[in-house]
Amino acid sequence: MAKQVTDQAEGLRRLLAKSGSRVVAVTGGPMGVGCTSTIVNLAAGLAALGKDVLVIDERLGVNSVSAMLGGLRGAGLLRAVLDGEIALEQACARHELGFSVLAASRENCAGYSAAQLGVLLAGPADVVLVDARLDRQGALSSLAAQAHDVLIVTRVAASAITEAYACMKRLHFEHAIAQFRVLVNHVSSHADAQTAFDNLAEVAARYLTVSIEDAGCVAADPLMERSLELGRCVVDAFPSAPSARDFRHVAAEMLYWPMRPAMCSPRPEVTVRSAMPASAIADTGTAVRQHA
Repeated sequence: MAKQVTDQAEGLRRLLAKSGSRVVAVTGGPMGVGCTSTIVNLAAGLAALGKDVLVIDERLGVNSVSAMLGGLRGAGLLRAVLDGEIALEQACARHELGFSVLAASRENCAGYSAAQLGVLLAGPADVVLVDARLDRQGALSSLAAQAHDVLIVTRVAASAITEAYACMKRLHFEHAIAQFRVLVNHVSSHADAQTAFDNLAEVAARYLTVSIEDAGCVAADPLMERSLELGRCVVDAFPSAPSARDFRHVAAEMLYWPMRPAMCSPRPEVTVRSAMPASAIADTGTAVRQHA
């Protein structure tokens, strides 16, 4: 069995041999900030720019990428690929908008090394977007931990900003991540988004000694909800909508992000600092509400 997995992994390395992909793990704090919809719309935006995009879906079930797209058919499991049961191209469902989706839940990837899982990240996709599902300790999977960037999705609300900070805190101490990118979703104005980002950047630098970079913002848009009801992404269903324009802009900017070294696997032992003081959380939330 072990030899079969090794042989299959080596075959995938040869199949995917290329200069490598830009790998971005997308996550956030509470449910409802829009991580999965962000991934789908960025994938559509990047595909429209002529990029080969692979979406790795760690959130199987009702919150999965395939479910959001109305039940995308043909998405196989990474475990089946690594076990040699199906070919990689059979496991990847191809969406009509030009991007591929691979189901890769944490459970189905259990037992494989980071090297075995990482073969997918060597190409041929130009961009790999991982809809990252964190464990109870807030750690990335062995696959998502090999990303070049971690994109945190949040909203303009004190609770969402606090959760985004907590998410970065856990990821920082699990993976020694020193830099994050933040996308502020569902905003009423660019000023609100900037206020939320500035407050989050301040507390992250003060209490975590990490830096964050602004990945942009996406407008609050009723057409976003309508597109989900239709089983489509807003970039496709309503291309002139404000949110669709914002997603296309973020996708275009992503191609110019500096390529960082891939992250390492989780550290076995860490000493967690104290949480962000309640006064800092209150100040952050107050600043956002005052600007809203």
